[in-house]
Formats: sequence, structure tokens, C-alpha cells
Amino acid sequence: MNRTTVAGVSVSTQHWIGGERVAGSGATFEDRSPIDDAHLADIAAGAPPEVDAAVAAARAAFPGWAALGPTGRAETLIRFSEGIRERLDDLAALETEDNGSLLLGNTKNVVSRAAHNIEFFADLAVALVADGTDSPGSGRGSIVGDVCENHVRYDPSGVAALITPWNAPLMLSTWKLGPALAAGSTVVLKPPEWAPLTCSLLADIAHDAGMSPGVLNVVQGIGEVAGAALVEHPGIDRISFTGSPDTAREIGVAAARTLTPVSFELGGKSPFVVFADADLDAAARQVAGQFVNAGQVCLAGTRVIVDESVEDDFLGRVTAATERLPVGDPRDLATRIGPLITREHLERVAGFVQRALADGARPLFGGGPHERGGWYFAPTLLTDVRQDAEIVQREVFGPVLTWQTFLGEHEAVELANGTEYGLAATVFTSDEARAERVADAISAGTVWVNCFFVRDLGAPFGGSGISGIGREGGLWSFDFYCDVKNIAVKRETFG
Repeated sequence: MNRTTVAGVSVSTQHWIGGERVAGSGATFEDRSPIDDAHLADIAAGAPPEVDAAVAAARAAFPGWAALGPTGRAETLIRFSEGIRERLDDLAALETEDNGSLLLGNTKNVVSRAAHNIEFFADLAVALVADGTDSPGSGRGSIVGDVCENHVRYDPSGVAALITPWNAPLMLSTWKLGPALAAGSTVVLKPPEWAPLTCSLLADIAHDAGMSPGVLNVVQGIGEVAGAALVEHPGIDRISFTGSPDTAREIGVAAARTLTPVSFELGGKSPFVVFADADLDAAARQVAGQFVNAGQVCLAGTRVIVDESVEDDFLGRVTAATERLPVGDPRDLATRIGPLITREHLERVAGFVQRALADGARPLFGGGPHERGGWYFAPTLLTDVRQDAEIVQREVFGPVLTWQTFLGEHEAVELANGTEYGLAATVFTSDEARAERVADAISAGTVWVNCFFVRDLGAPFGGSGISGIGREGGLWSFDFYCDVKNIAVKRETFG
């Protein structure tokens, strides 16, 4: 059977290559729901032959898609975004069943943001890329004495390989698809094997929107097989990957052989710094919010760093705020904390906590699997942790936070910068000058002050340290997905 019905939604289990559903070799892998371990489907497992076919289809479609220009592409992409909105309930239910994320969040925020990811970059390409831009200081610094007008163009680069993670496949696939397709690239999308279904449905929606065959291709499969074949393929011109640093290192080696440009977002161990003068209730609500989606959020502020003078007061507020977050079935709109993605991941998270406890950490609350069983882990806050401890230094990717205190601004910044990661940071203070000093001093791609998880699509997004390479968002996305060309013209030489 090449389709399955999940949460009342019919979705294909096959690849999408060159505008057609493709079974491939017949090999499959199992997709199970983290909610109750129910078998959802047997998904077609891609390998080098399917990747070859998808890249060939994308290369064949590239000249026609590029020739449409930003305005022509925008017409299709706007229909694509509208199609996503029309399937809001289907996509939300499918995502929840497949990866255990909250139905409330998927319905209220994620699907509409996925649609916006597409239309935003379609509109931006028309506004900023269609006719290029004039570079500042045209003619200055000439080494031969001529004065020329410089004109910068954003030309489509070719075929992009997009690899998305399981914690937010719909959001993050559209975050990549929007700028790649708007820039004129054609795409081979590799969904996560633990949650592939919404990416498959996106292919149907794109087809219904009139997207030409081969512009968007979806190859499902295991990362070590399908993903490896994709990033090693000589027909790929760009690689955008969201995942772990270890996997990125392997991709980087493969990309180096063909000198393929890469964009990596590789997770974090983000600090959440709270000063004594902060709105402690607001800060406590946001700290508790780090447990949402069972902590499976790359941007989460998992290292809570608190002014020692308000430690006891703030801990009480955080504990109370966390107790108000129901743990349960993510399909229930009252639930705020759902399951981890798999038994394997549950064991990984539990292992981190067990090793931390053995190393002297103490739980302020939580500390193990949740009483409801399954793949649920109790919201956990650990104190008495050394700065060099594994639990402080490595990304757990579960509902596990650490608790540290500081005596002054300098120590707060030192603790915040005390890991190899640098994806994001959160700072709560009522002192504007302090907010500016601390935000400037923290090494992170994004620093939120008195807020959290604000993602302006026009702003740059990416990480420092081992949290990533490059920036996407706004014009930075087109810097990556396009071949940026400067044309220098000596006007007075024309008749």
C-alpha cells in the first residue's frame, strides 16, 4: 500500500520525485507515534538510486524554474502557501501524531508560520532580488583609475539539498524551502526518518499549487543511507542541514570533496540569565516554558543562571509555573508537555540525568521518567552542577534544565559563555543599559531580552561556536541560496 491514514489524514508513504510518487527499491522503514508507540506506516526507504533520480529531476527542472524569475516563481509559491493554510488542521494533526508535538501549538502557530515561511521569501525575492541592488560606494577604491557603477545580482545557484530534523519537520522544512525555491533553486528535501509524514504531504500541496515536476523532490530514508548519498552527490549545489554537530562534521567532510557550500544549524546549550531586578514572574513563566515540546527545542534556554540574591524566591516561582504545565497526550489541547520522540531518545535523556546525579547533581524537581510511562520524561531541574560537567556542556534535548547562580554581571556573562555552543541566549533584566552590555558580551547568534522565541523572518538566524555555520533569514538566505554576482559598468563608454 502506498498511502496511509493517520489522524484521519491520507498521506503517501512513497518518495516524490520528478512530480510522481515513486516506490523505489521497495525497502521500507517503520514510522511509529511517540504518543502511544502505535505503528503509523511503513515508509519507502531511499538509497543512492532514489537520490540519483531526485537530483536528476531537480537538475532538469532548474533551468525552467530559474527562468521564471522572482515574480513568476512567487505566483506558484503564494499558491503553495495558501494550500498550506487550507490544510491547517490536517498538517497540525499529522505533525502531532508523528512527532508528539503539541496539537495546540501546531494549530495556533506552527502551520500558519509554515505558510508564512513560503510567502515571506517569495515576496522578499520580488522586492530585493528581482532587479538586484546597487552596491554602496560604487567606483570607490578602483585600482586602475576607472569609475564604474556596481550592480549586485542574485542568480539562482542550482539544486539545494535540504535536511530537516524530527522535532519540527513542518516548520523547519518550510524555513528552508521558502528561500531556496524563491531564490530559483530546485530542491531535494530529506525528511527526518522519525517524523516524515508532513514533508510528504507538503509535496502533494506543492503539486496542487501547480509547482512544476522536479522543482520539489522528497526522498525519504535513513540518514546514514539516503542522507549520506544526498550530501555526497556531485549534482548538489547547496546543503542546508539542521541537526547535531556530529552529523554536521560528516556532512562537512562530504561537502568538502565537491566544495559545496553548507549552512548548518546545530543545536545549542543556551543560557537563560535572570538578574535580580527582572520581572521574576514573567521570567519564571518563560523558564517553565522551556519544558514545552518536552524540551525538544534547539533554542531552549536549558542553563538557568540566576542572581544569587533572588535564588530562593525565583526557584519558588519557577516550580509553581512548571507545576501549572500539564504533562499528557499532546492531542489534548490542555496539554503543555508531551512525550519524547522514541524509546531510544528517552533512554538517552535518562542517561544524561543519571550520569549527572552520579556526578553530584541534585534534582530540585523531576529527575526521571514521568509516572504516566511511555516516552514521557518528568520536567527536571538540576542544581549543584559544575560548569565543566557533561549536563552543563552537552545538549540533552529533553525536558532537563540546570540551575546555577552568580554574584555579579561579569560572572553571569562568564557562565553564559561557558560552553562550545552559541545558538541563542535569553536575558531578563529591567535595566536597559545592563541588557545592552550583557547582550553584547554573550556569544550567541540570537539574544532575547525579556522575551523568548521571537523569530523575525527578516532577521539573521544561526549559531556561533559549534551551534552552526552561516546565517539564514532575510537577505542572508539569498546570500546562501544564490550565486551573488557583481556587475561593474563604466557607463560613459556607451553611445
